[in-house]
Amino acid sequence: MRDPWREPMRMALAEAARAVAGGDVPVGAVVLGPDGTPLATAHNEREATGDPTAHAEVLAVRRAAARLGEWRLTGCTLVVTLEPCTMCAGALVQARVDRVVYGARDAKAGAAGSLWDVVRDRRLNHRPEVIEGVLAEPSATLLTSFFRTG
Repeated sequence: MRDPWREPMRMALAEAARAVAGGDVPVGAVVLGPDGTPLATAHNEREATGDPTAHAEVLAVRRAAARLGEWRLTGCTLVVTLEPCTMCAGALVQARVDRVVYGARDAKAGAAGSLWDVVRDRRLNHRPEVIEGVLAEPSATLLTSFFRTG
């Protein structure tokens, strides 16, 4: 059976590579519409913009919402190379994203199952499905290479 998340994750990995050009941590994200069509892509832009909230996930969600003209991203999937942090996980819950697909786990700041599990917290009014480990090795390798050379 074909993994439907591999190709969108490859798109996210290409976005992550773009972050390096701006001197930022290589994290990339893609928001897919309910039909699986890419709505928005983004990569970390904190260094480029001086904005501490310019994480790939937040930027991709903003762009997808702008494209749809609607803040609710019901039926949408966020595909990201690194497990979302608490800020990004909160944004995904607030945007009502149906599914979060990520590559590498983040033992230091992950909020989709590693360190925290914000996206599946039963106290919140929305809990996206989480799929982890899609192309985890290339996602982790990109990050490791960045921090070794940076």
